[in-house]
Amino acid sequence: MLNFNEAEQIERRKLCGLSRDELQALQLRKLNELLRVAEKQAFYADRLADVSLPLTSLDQITTLPILTKTDMIPAHRGLPGRIFGLPRDRYTRMHQTSGTSGWPMPVYDTPQDWNWFLHCWQFVLDAANVTSNDVAMMAFSFGPFIGFWTANDALVQRGAMVVPGGGMSSEARLQMIVDNECTIVCCTPTYALHLVSVARENKIDLAATKVTRIIVAGEPGGSMPIVRKRIEEGWGAKVIDHSGASELGAWGFGSDDGRGMHVIESEFIAELLHFDDDHPSGQSVAEGETAELVLTNLGRFGGPAIRYRTGDIVQADRSNASDCNFLWLRGGVLGRADDMMVIRGVNVFPSSIEAIVREVDATAEFRIIATREDEMDQLAVEAELSIADSKRLSDLLRDRLALRVAVQNVETGTLPQFQAKARRLVDRRSE
Repeated sequence: MLNFNEAEQIERRKLCGLSRDELQALQLRKLNELLRVAEKQAFYADRLADVSLPLTSLDQITTLPILTKTDMIPAHRGLPGRIFGLPRDRYTRMHQTSGTSGWPMPVYDTPQDWNWFLHCWQFVLDAANVTSNDVAMMAFSFGPFIGFWTANDALVQRGAMVVPGGGMSSEARLQMIVDNECTIVCCTPTYALHLVSVARENKIDLAATKVTRIIVAGEPGGSMPIVRKRIEEGWGAKVIDHSGASELGAWGFGSDDGRGMHVIESEFIAELLHFDDDHPSGQSVAEGETAELVLTNLGRFGGPAIRYRTGDIVQADRSNASDCNFLWLRGGVLGRADDMMVIRGVNVFPSSIEAIVREVDATAEFRIIATREDEMDQLAVEAELSIADSKRLSDLLRDRLALRVAVQNVETGTLPQFQAKARRLVDRRSE
């Protein structure tokens, strides 16, 4: 007799193994179910008025309008995003984005939507080989940001023990990891590296703990080779990458080889588009080219995000040898479209700079300063490094990015520390 988790896991493996035709047929059916619900809600009624439903081909998704974060923003602070259009008493969960247009935007979930969210997270836990024997430290300060709330509930659903780490110092979290013999740690890539540094200062041997897997999310890094290597070396544990968004749900899980991330295509439709002034609605790009990821969630009926511009920059590759046929993104999320800077003709993402910093020092804190002088964008890096390492970083940035970037070494402990999403880009170009 199979228990719930084993039976569900077998079903998820079958979904991963669907052929492209089978997968698209499933997506089309789910999309039409979603559209039937969405067209009855005020926000989508106008947006879908001129669309002939049901769709007969997945290619017809391009007849649906693109959704942006700006489209979602409600008229007044405190109201949920405009895609959450059911009566308020239908919702039982409230969270909020980390910050939209100067203030956080509430997002709501019905009980059914929350269960779908947890179902998506189970793909991540499959990738991490989580069982009921695991003990997971949630190294995250739980607040209204959706963060690891769904991970917490998905772990409980699977039967694992969850150790809450909110409202604690890093030293206290490390001690709880040791005392409770945790086998899994859930946190951001930045915080995983920070804990390596704190453990070193407190003479805690992370490799001697029971931790064998680090599930990371919230920012690029889990699929970046140098960042991944530094975390795995520091912990003596395997890194499993994950990506999601408050507005969308949990949409991606790291591939077994650690070189990229799969989109959960049984629950999301992925499009790879390029946007510019000539193509405000997006233009398809060839496989292997860098593109912005556009996603449609297929199970959040109380908050349908249809053709949503995630702002995530990715590079798709369907040739990756794997037992999962879901779309594979080489290197995971490479950066954010709104973070990309053009410095003297060179496209630069903060994640590219971080990878180089981590090559010099795995745990050093840093921040990127963008300024504008005589109509030209300039870039500088402040880093808690020695003079020698600052010189090495400057040389690597010049060689890898083909740019001269000023590097200033600052005293250790002077730059901000981050437990949630790191905000290391200080943009002063408008000043």
